[in-house]
Amino acid sequence: MHSRRTVLTTAAAAAAAVAGGAKPAIGQQPPSPASAPVSAPAPSAATRARLRRLISRMTPEEKAGQLFVMRVYGHSATDPDPADAAANQQEIGVSNAAELIAKYHVGGIIYFGWAHNTREPHQIADLSNGIQKAAADQRVPVPLLISTDQEHGIVARVGAPATLFPGAMALGAGGSRDDAHTAARIAGAELYAMGIRQDYAPDADVNINPANPVIGVRSFGADPQAVARMVAAEVKGYQGAGIASCAKHFPGHGDTDTDSHIGLPYIHHTAEEWERLDAPPFKAAIAAGIDSIMTAHIVVPAFDPSEDPATLSRPILTGILRERLGYDGVVVTDSLGMEGVRKKYGDARVPVLALKAGVDQLLNPPDLAVAHAAVLKALQDGELTERELDAKLMRILLLKERRGLFKDPYTTHRAVDRVVGIRSHLAAADRIADRTTTLLRNDAGILPLSRRRERRVLVAGVDAAAPSGTGGPPTTVLARTLTELGFTATALSTGMAPTQRQIDEAVAALGERDAVVVATYNVTADSRQRKLVAALLATGKPVVQLAVRNPYDIARLDGVRAALASYSWTDVELRAAARVIAGRRDPAGRLPVAIMRADAPSQELYRIGHGLTY
Repeated sequence: MHSRRTVLTTAAAAAAAVAGGAKPAIGQQPPSPASAPVSAPAPSAATRARLRRLISRMTPEEKAGQLFVMRVYGHSATDPDPADAAANQQEIGVSNAAELIAKYHVGGIIYFGWAHNTREPHQIADLSNGIQKAAADQRVPVPLLISTDQEHGIVARVGAPATLFPGAMALGAGGSRDDAHTAARIAGAELYAMGIRQDYAPDADVNINPANPVIGVRSFGADPQAVARMVAAEVKGYQGAGIASCAKHFPGHGDTDTDSHIGLPYIHHTAEEWERLDAPPFKAAIAAGIDSIMTAHIVVPAFDPSEDPATLSRPILTGILRERLGYDGVVVTDSLGMEGVRKKYGDARVPVLALKAGVDQLLNPPDLAVAHAAVLKALQDGELTERELDAKLMRILLLKERRGLFKDPYTTHRAVDRVVGIRSHLAAADRIADRTTTLLRNDAGILPLSRRRERRVLVAGVDAAAPSGTGGPPTTVLARTLTELGFTATALSTGMAPTQRQIDEAVAALGERDAVVVATYNVTADSRQRKLVAALLATGKPVVQLAVRNPYDIARLDGVRAALASYSWTDVELRAAARVIAGRRDPAGRLPVAIMRADAPSQELYRIGHGLTY
């Protein structure tokens, strides 16, 4: 991997210089009164004094609770569906969000689709308002910081009719800081309208490992300087819309082949390699005024020989992030329910060690009662001091102040209707997507397909569930869009691991058609998707291969003469790919990662920046 890193990068330039250049975005301003400033001026002495008085009124139980950001099931803060109330009782010991706030005094709540928090925009706004009302009713009223993971692309918790943009690697392929800024500003304005004031985005990881199972297309790419530029643009876009941005996953999760959800990854970069490969995007985020940074559950032996994960490592979070990089904003853990942070210590020790390491917010512990009690015990035993907790609370409260939550934490249906999923936002998403599709190979000019020669098109391949829970399935979206563009297209889902029967069915279907578009998804050496593509190629009909997740598939698909990458299978990216296939748009994307040869992994098949046009 060392030689691979040498190929990919050069010495890092100053992050502040990298970060500049984003222009004002096209899009709506925040829908409710713009109480949160676009920039982040230093808080006044009067503000700090007011917040200190607020902290002084809190009991130790309330102070401990304010450090937690917790999941909760249900579409309503007070009246969730019975199944959601039961899930809350089982996992948290409360029935709803209002009871969670009253019992544990949590400082934040994170929304998930699987927790049934994000059915549709008006409901999300009502849930947010209910949560803030419950917070206002407490003995010491403190507004909650409501957050979600709305990275776009393959990670999106709020689906249509909200506007969904291309994900990070697609934006990296587009290469436009203006587009990244516009996407983040519009997305931030829509989240703001629904009462969500923090987005756990952008992903600041530099994905130099093609085998990375957890980051991949969530990263802007493999060039640290290019990633830094895009990260800075998105930070400015989100925070310009009035919401907190969060760069993740510090100190960098891009070079691992282990998923920290299920294991504990190791990053074997030297200190010098980290400076070149991983640090630039985080430095750029800090220079851009980032509100919060999320930790990674990864081991970096070069920085902490104890082999504690970064989330629990004082040398990494305090020594590097706070002291070396000079960051004094909010530090939030990645989910404490992930196995990467639970491998070495029990659930009662993890939150205490995280706070001692330099963390301010504890995200989504598996057992809140255990975690909350552990923080209180550490406070009582003197392992944590009240002064340390007060400093963490001050950072959190200053963030809430900066984002206007003390002034007006609420939203309205009118605000939702003015901003969320409006026509100009949807059009902007399509325009941005049109600049991301990458044409990797086009031997003999197979693309674009001709409505005269290849009018009848089969669309076969994978139908992964839409990441946002809306839209799709991919083959249907591609076929529908091609039909709208003048072709007669038919969808045939063959799955991630097509059986021989499904392969035979696809070959038979192609016999009655003029060409096939086959959607592939993370093709491996033993993937049955290779058999499907080989069988389609054997018919002699034109075959167009579209990688709908990681762009590396072409390295394992011998004989393919027309290949594209969309970097995700969300509707907006698939529609853009269909327009390129149909010749309605020229392919404009350039690879933000290198594709290595399957038979010689140290040699490039396509280098960073590769991309053909018509």
